Amino acid sequence: MGVIYVVSDSLGETAEYVARAAASQFDGSDFDIRRIPYVTDPEHLEEIVAAAAQEKGIIAFTLVVPELKKRLVELAAEYKVPAVDLLGPMLEAIKAVTGKSPRLEPGLIRRLDEEYFRKMEAIEFAVKYDNGKDPRGLLYADLVVIGVSRTSKTPVCMYLAHKRIRAANLALVPEVPLPEELLAVPRERVIGLTISAEKLYQIRQERLKTLGFSGRADYATLPRIKQELAYAEEVMQRLGCPVIDVTNKAVEDTAVKILEIYNRREKNGR
Repeated sequence: MGVIYVVSDSLGETAEYVARAAASQFDGSDFDIRRIPYVTDPEHLEEIVAAAAQEKGIIAFTLVVPELKKRLVELAAEYKVPAVDLLGPMLEAIKAVTGKSPRLEPGLIRRLDEEYFRKMEAIEFAVKYDNGKDPRGLLYADLVVIGVSRTSKTPVCMYLAHKRIRAANLALVPEVPLPEELLAVPRERVIGLTISAEKLYQIRQERLKTLGFSGRADYATLPRIKQELAYAEEVMQRLGCPVIDVTNKAVEDTAVKILEIYNRREKNGR
């Protein structure tokens, strides 16, 4: 049985995957792959190399800390142990093309992976709890966006999701009682969106045309729109939440304003 020591100053998942992929190409060979993560001490390196030499093993490593990498190469030569740098050649190639130096920080790929999965989780959250589909989601949201229909609540929440913020939204309709969950959400996590009646009238008229309905529908009349906006204003005052006028704002501008409010509160520990 062959032995491959996978050595990393981070978790070592990348090196282990490459080592297993390479070993799988040798039919009939059986390799014992031993991952040794979070190596930060040169003395630890000497123990690893000595063990690899005794077992006639191979070392595959992804060390980005220059001192550790240099010491491992020296020890491998001293003990005559084959050592393969899995990351170095790629770093040098990227450096040659970009003219930039690598950051040489262990664990960056894991941090990037964690950010990616947080973003995916936030997007799934925004879809699942869009437009009050399940009011229970309001209690688990980082932010709850409320407002009358057609105030860009859904696209704003999706924009926030791409910033790794779990945002739920709820349409305010006079005839529909507020869910108890909304009243239980801390007011600092609620953001209200409002809009001018005239602008909303135009938006809803266009929406009805797109759907092939008559512009005379109650949904798109000024009296109804003013009634909804008045109700929404009453709710927002009751909740004591910040209110953003989206009348002449793009979705991105509204989301940036919400992020400013959110980040300020996070910084202040509220």
